[in-house]
Amino acid sequence: MSAIYPVILSGGSGTRLWPLSRAMYPKQFIRFFNGQSSSFLGSTLKRLSPEAGFGAPILLCNNDHRFLIKEELERSGITPKAIILEPVARNTAPAIAVAALAAIRENPAAILVVMPSDHVVKDEAKFVEGVRRAAKVAATGKLVLFGIKPNEPHTGYGYIRQGTALEGFNGGAFKVEAFYEKPNIATAEGYLAKGGYYWNSGIFVLDARTFIDELGRLEPKILEAARNALAKADVDLGFLRLDRRAFSASPNISVDYAVMEKTHEAAMLPIDVGWDDVGSWSSLWDIAPRDKNDNYVHGDGVLEDTTGCYVHSEKSLVATIGVKDLVIIDTPDALLVADKSRAQDVSKVVAQLRKLNRKEQEQHLRNLRPWGFFETLNIGPRFQVKLLHVNPGGKLSMQMHHHRSEHWIVVQGTAKVVIGDIEKLVRENESVYIFSTQWHRLENPGKVPLELIEVQIGSYLGEDDIVRSDDIYNRAPEETR
Repeated sequence: MSAIYPVILSGGSGTRLWPLSRAMYPKQFIRFFNGQSSSFLGSTLKRLSPEAGFGAPILLCNNDHRFLIKEELERSGITPKAIILEPVARNTAPAIAVAALAAIRENPAAILVVMPSDHVVKDEAKFVEGVRRAAKVAATGKLVLFGIKPNEPHTGYGYIRQGTALEGFNGGAFKVEAFYEKPNIATAEGYLAKGGYYWNSGIFVLDARTFIDELGRLEPKILEAARNALAKADVDLGFLRLDRRAFSASPNISVDYAVMEKTHEAAMLPIDVGWDDVGSWSSLWDIAPRDKNDNYVHGDGVLEDTTGCYVHSEKSLVATIGVKDLVIIDTPDALLVADKSRAQDVSKVVAQLRKLNRKEQEQHLRNLRPWGFFETLNIGPRFQVKLLHVNPGGKLSMQMHHHRSEHWIVVQGTAKVVIGDIEKLVRENESVYIFSTQWHRLENPGKVPLELIEVQIGSYLGEDDIVRSDDIYNRAPEETR
C-alpha cells in the first residue's frame, strides 16, 4: 500500500527579498504581512498534514537553519519523519534522492510530494485534491510535476509544453512534451499566444522507486553519493546529519536537469490553486492586502499622494510624497528603495554585499540562537551593548572569551549564572561582572523569558571570540557568526 510523504526542501536563501530575507534567516521563516499567523514554511507544513491522511513530512535543510526548522515544527504541532541536514549545497536532485531512499526504507511503495518551503498556495483544499490525483498518476510509475497556467508573460519561471493526454485519467494528466528555460519577454508572450505552455511550479509528485531507478540510470553518481551519505549519517539531537564526504561527492545539479528533462516518465498535471513562488518584492505586492491606492504598509507609514507601493518598516516612521510603484523596506541596519519593476535585481545588491564581506547579507541585528536571540543595541571602538533574550529553559554554552569582559544586568526574569566554580541566581535590577578568560554560563531556569543587557568591553568584540567547553545544542565553533 502506498503512502504519501511530503518532502519539504528548505535550503534556499531568498536573496531577492533582502533585506528582510538573509542567509541566516531566509524568507521561508518570515511573516511578511500584518497578522500573518504562519511563516511560509509553517503554511507548507500544514498544507499536507498527517491529520489529512498524509505521512509525516521529511524536511531537508542546511545546518545553519536546523533550529529554525525545529521551532517551526513545534509551532505547527507536527512531528516530522526526519529532519535531514545537508552538509553542503548540492541542489535539488541529491536532496530528493536522499528523501526517496529514506522513504522507501519504511514503505517501498512510497509516493513523495516534493515542495519548496517558501511558496504560496491560496486554495489549500484544491491543492490537496490535486496532490491526491497526482499520486494516482505517480503510482503508475510516472514522475509528475504540477503545471501552472500562466496569466501573464512571466520571464522569471521555466515553462513546460503540454503533450498528449495520459490514458485513464480523463484528460487530467499529460505527457511532458518539452521543458524551456526562463524566456525573454517576446518568447513568453509567444507561449501565451500559442497556449499549451505552463509554468514549472517546482512541485513534484513522485513514485519513490521510479525516481530512484531513473536517477540510477541517468545520474548514477548522484544516487551513489546519496546512498553513501545516508548510510553513514549520524543522529544529532534528533537531526539526521548526512555524511559530509559522501554527500560532497554528488554532482551539483537540479532535479529538472538530472531527471525530469531526460526521463520518458515525466508527466504534467495542470492545477489552478493560486500558486506563487513569491520570488521578489513585486510578487509579494501582488498577493498583499492593499489599500484603495494599491499600497501595502507594514509598520509605521504615512503615505501622501502615493500609489502602487510596498512599504515595510521595522522601527522607524516611513513617509512618502508623490511616488509610485516603489518598494521601500526599512530594517534597523539596512534600507532598500527600489522601483517595483526592478525587484528581481535585489539579488545583485546581495551579491555586491557578499563581495564586500558585509554582514548585512548574512545576519540581522537580531541574531537568532537555539536558546533565544541577542540584538546589538550600540557599538563603539572598544565596547558593545546587546540585549539577550533567553527562552524559558534556554541554556547558553559554558564559554570563555580571550579579548573581552562582560557586564550583565537583568531587566526581566531570573538568571542562573555560573562563573568559574560559583553558581548564583541573578534577579531583576541585579548584575554580575565577568572578566576575560573566566569560564561562565547563562541559563533561564524560570517560566518567563529572561532578558538582560550585556555590556562588552575589550580590544576585540567579534562573535568568533568564544571558546566552548559544553553546549547542549552541539554547535560547531563557526556557528557563532
